[in-house]
Amino acid sequence: MKKIELKIKGMHCQSCVTLIDKTLKKHGGVLNSNVNLATERATVEYDENKTNTDEIIKIIESRGYKSHLPASDRADERIEKQKEINRLRNLLVLSAVLAIPIMIFSMVFPGALPYQNYIIMVMATIVQFVVGFRFYKAAWSALKNKSSNMDTLIAMGTSAAYFYSVFLVFFGTGGHHYFEASSMLITLVMVGKYLEAKAMGRTNEAIKKLIKLSPKTATVVRDGKEMTINVDDVKTGDKILVKPGEKIPVDGVIIEGNSSVDESMVTGESIPVEKNKGDTVISATINSHGSFTFKATKVGEETTISRIIKLIEDAQGSKAPIQRFADKISSYFVPAVLLIALITFISWLFLFSAGFSFSLVAAVAVLVIACPCALGLATPTAIMVGTGKGAENGILIKGGEALETSHKIKHVIFDKTGTLTHGKPELTDIVSIKVPDDEVLEIAASIEKRSEHPLADAIVKRATEKNIKLKDVKEFKALSGLGVTGEISGKQYLLGNIKLMKEKGIKTSDIVEKVESLEDQGKTVMILSEKHQAIGIVAVADTIKETSKDAVKMLHDLGIKTYMITGDNKRAANAIAKEVGIDESFAEVMPKDKAEYVKKLQKNGDAVAMIGDGINDSPAIAQADVGIAMGSGTDVAMETGNIVLMKNDLLDIPKAIKLSKMTMAKIKQNMFWALFYNVVGIPIAAGILYPFTGWLLSPVIAGGAMALSSVSVVINSLHLKTKKLKI
Repeated sequence: MKKIELKIKGMHCQSCVTLIDKTLKKHGGVLNSNVNLATERATVEYDENKTNTDEIIKIIESRGYKSHLPASDRADERIEKQKEINRLRNLLVLSAVLAIPIMIFSMVFPGALPYQNYIIMVMATIVQFVVGFRFYKAAWSALKNKSSNMDTLIAMGTSAAYFYSVFLVFFGTGGHHYFEASSMLITLVMVGKYLEAKAMGRTNEAIKKLIKLSPKTATVVRDGKEMTINVDDVKTGDKILVKPGEKIPVDGVIIEGNSSVDESMVTGESIPVEKNKGDTVISATINSHGSFTFKATKVGEETTISRIIKLIEDAQGSKAPIQRFADKISSYFVPAVLLIALITFISWLFLFSAGFSFSLVAAVAVLVIACPCALGLATPTAIMVGTGKGAENGILIKGGEALETSHKIKHVIFDKTGTLTHGKPELTDIVSIKVPDDEVLEIAASIEKRSEHPLADAIVKRATEKNIKLKDVKEFKALSGLGVTGEISGKQYLLGNIKLMKEKGIKTSDIVEKVESLEDQGKTVMILSEKHQAIGIVAVADTIKETSKDAVKMLHDLGIKTYMITGDNKRAANAIAKEVGIDESFAEVMPKDKAEYVKKLQKNGDAVAMIGDGINDSPAIAQADVGIAMGSGTDVAMETGNIVLMKNDLLDIPKAIKLSKMTMAKIKQNMFWALFYNVVGIPIAAGILYPFTGWLLSPVIAGGAMALSSVSVVINSLHLKTKKLKI
């Protein structure tokens, strides 16, 4: 299976999206497709043995649209988008210059000029077929595909008014022509298109800011010489010199020097981070003071900034489940409007004998007031702004589904180590039983040096500080969720929890009280045994993050129940949970069993979020309705979970949930107004109020309302940018 992203030009409303989506899914080799009106992109998954990219592009183009792979340089896309906005502006100016005089002379000064009707007709013809050509072209493409779209409604409505007016001019029946209606309709639609394009540009500001941050050049050191090269020419392994105030061009590891780096553009954290030899640096972050040299580890599309941009683009192009509702309505929308317009015309003309002109005006008003665009833009624009706002605050949301589901979260499960705690435990106690303290530490550190567990580092670190020489270990083995074992000088040692001791038949009755006392303090206790007896105890404590308590309290304020899951024993787990304010803790849980606890909470149908470091928690994160990965742009954090917290800050969890709630509120507002507008506007345009008020909606007013409806949806979504995420 292969996944590609394609740029699509020529989509005008949700009907276009539905047509392309259905066409792609009917093709045998296409497994899945997601077409997005707001981003003008399609994500297509296909079987490489049955089809290819060129064939998929041909399928899209066979429907009358233009398609191609996105430009490798995002700046080129921005230039192309600006050109499109400029084209819309020029057409709008031409249309307005002609339509406004047409309306003034038709309605205020009729007959003021010789051959006035002919002059107006020529001007209206330019508007109709030069400015309005785009609508005819799109309507014709839809017709060839046995479908219809918004352009069908505009083309039919304006053509009816235009050609009826031409008939009146040439055959002089004395009726009032409607050139001003057709011209102003096209002008107002162009106003809407232009404003919509401008506003849509603002929804992508988060990506634009990140793109602008990316440096263009880098100072590399090759063969002992410094040279400035294009950042695209940097290779993995290059040594790069960064001076004060310069941007870091690619990801890497410092090999010489030190400084503090402003990483706010990536993590959202305003305080500069101290960087020394061995520390990682992230592309596009800013060196505050001091110079350093680093080795490039990731370049091009692999850099953190590039991957973040790609992640945001993918999220903005994805669909939220609620979008299916709009898709379903849109598939029936235009045919239904065409039918209503026909019924309106026939009813007024034959049932109510209102006359041809009156019936035509009512039918045209129905055609032009209907707006499937508002429905099509309701969800994607809000998702684009919501995910962009999240990124600006160091919260990367990987798709519309995660953004939608987050507002329904009822249970949050925290992994303990590295999530609620700093993940950098310290050795706090050494208890000798059969051998001296230093020997307990020497044996424990020698075995743990082979381990990758965070607790092992604390033991090894203390031995290093005391200048204890570690011994060679043979037959080392890590026992998941229990401890470690190894052979030193022919003797077999075990280091682990009481559960391990019981499994191996080690007597612990005489040390249980001491172990429980340490565990009651929230410490993780490891027993060291040799043969069938315990010879010492070591206790390690992991400090709780400063924000853990506040984050848990904020989640409680949102009505969310909290849990902690850990491999620690029950006493240690309960002590940590009590200190943080967690509702319930799951202790002595093996990494492979964490997902089962997620499933248990999901049984009632409630949405469950799992927060972990993205490594040993990955099965549980994948099982959860919303998986949240901690990490400052690390590989694992970028690839695991639906949401990535770039700042490693637990306070961002309630912020992410609040952002989800705000975004969903905007989507629902957009959908309500889009549906309300059409449900109310179409009957009024059809003349339902005329028998009671004598008022018939002008097609010009109907056209203006239609143009403003889609613009209002985009503006409402943009209002998200002004909202505060602070709880």
